[in-house]
Amino acid sequence: MNIDPSTTKYLIQARLEAEGIVEKPDVVGAVFGQTEGLLGEELDLRDLQKSGRIGRIEVDAQSKKGRTEGTILIPSSLDQVETSILAAALETIDRVGPCKASIKVDKVEDVRVSKRNKIIERARQLLATMVEESKTSGTDLLDEVRGSVTVAEIISFGPERLPAGPNVADSDAIIVVEGRQDVLNLLRSGIKNAVAVEGTNVPKTIQELSKERALTAFVDGDRGGDLILRELLQVAEVDFIARAPRGKEVEELTQKQIMKALRNKIPADQYIEMYGLTGQVYKPESEFPEAPGAPKGAPSGEGRAEPRGEFRPEPREAREPREPREPREPMPAPAPAPLTPASKTLNPKLEKYRDMLLSMGGSSKARLLDEGDGVVAEVPVRELVETLKGAKQTRAVVFDGIITQRILDIASELNMHSVVGTKMGTITKQPAGVEVWTRSDLSP
Repeated sequence: MNIDPSTTKYLIQARLEAEGIVEKPDVVGAVFGQTEGLLGEELDLRDLQKSGRIGRIEVDAQSKKGRTEGTILIPSSLDQVETSILAAALETIDRVGPCKASIKVDKVEDVRVSKRNKIIERARQLLATMVEESKTSGTDLLDEVRGSVTVAEIISFGPERLPAGPNVADSDAIIVVEGRQDVLNLLRSGIKNAVAVEGTNVPKTIQELSKERALTAFVDGDRGGDLILRELLQVAEVDFIARAPRGKEVEELTQKQIMKALRNKIPADQYIEMYGLTGQVYKPESEFPEAPGAPKGAPSGEGRAEPRGEFRPEPREAREPREPREPREPMPAPAPAPLTPASKTLNPKLEKYRDMLLSMGGSSKARLLDEGDGVVAEVPVRELVETLKGAKQTRAVVFDGIITQRILDIASELNMHSVVGTKMGTITKQPAGVEVWTRSDLSP
C-alpha cells in the first residue's frame, strides 16, 4: 500500500470482517457513506479528502469460505483529537455492501514517531561505522609506521646471515629465538638484542657467541621449543632459559607476555637439574665436541653431573613419548633395568603400584586411587593438579610424570598416603605421612 508521506501525520489502522464477499470499492463506499453527516461539516470525509487533510483510503481484503477479512489504512494530517474522533467513527459502520460487517480500530500510529525511531537507529549505525573506521585507520597507521621501522631494524648477522636485532653485535647479553617472526615480535616490544637460530640445527655463530656473551634461550611453549632447547644445551653455553606459555609461540605473545616470560627466566644450571638434563649438555672445556655428553677417557669428578638414562624436556609433566635423538645427541647412558613384577620383592601394594606405573609408561596419564587402591579416575598428567584439588576421596596417585613440590603439598592437604611417579623433581619439603615412590625405588 502506498501512503503519501507529505500528508501523513497519523495513520489509522483498522480491521474489517464481513459476512460475505466484498471488495475494495464496497469498503470505501461504506466508509464515506455511513460517516456522512455523522461528524458535522468540519469532519466530513469527502471535504477533508478534497482539502488534502485525509489521504487516500487503502483497503487490503481477502475472501475465504464466504467471508471477507482485511485491513483499512487511512492517513491523516489532522490533529490528535480530530484523528481520534474519525477513527472512532469507523467503528460505527455495520454493513459493507449487502453484507453485515464490523470494523475494529487496531491503533492510531504517530508516523513522525516511527520516522524518528528510524532516524535514531540509522544514526546509531552510521556513528558506529564512523567510530570503527576511525579506530581502524588510527591503528593501521600506527602499525604501519611501527612495522616499517621494525622491519628496517632487522639485520643479517654472521656468515649464516641470521635474522637479528640491531644491538646483537654490541650487546653483552643476547636472546636466542627460533625464527625471523620471533625477532620481529621482540623488536615491536623494544627488545633489540635477539637473534634467530632458524631451525633445530644451531649455527656456528650462535655457538661462538655463547662463549663470550650471556645467552638466554627464549623458546616456544611446544614440542618444537623443547627440541631447539635440547639442541642449544648440547652445543652452546646457555646461561638462562625462558619459555613462552604452554601451547603458545614467541611470535604470538603480547608485549606484557614477553616481558613476563623474560623476567621469569631461570638459570640454565637450575633448569638442567630440575628436569634431569645433566649429562646431555655442552661442556665448556671441550670445543664443540661431536658428542657433548659422551665421557672422554676415565671418569672424572669434573663436570656438571653424572649422565642420566632418560630425557624429559617438558618442564612440568611428561606429555608424549620421546622422539629419536638428534644427530648431535651424546652417547646414551645405560638404561635402567625394566620394571617387571618379579624384578624386586615388594609388598603387594607396592607391586600393584609398580605394575600400574609400568602399564602407563609413555602415556602421560595419572590414576587416582581410593582407600582400597581402586581406580577412581584417570586423567592426563597436565590436568593432575587441578583434578586433585577437588578429589576429596583420593588416597593415592600413580602417574607417568615428575613428582613436584606442588603435588606433594596437595597430597598432604588431602591426607593421601602414597604418591608414585617416574622421578622426583626439586623437592624442598617432604610432607609427613605421605610415602613417595619413584621408578628407581620400585626397580631392582
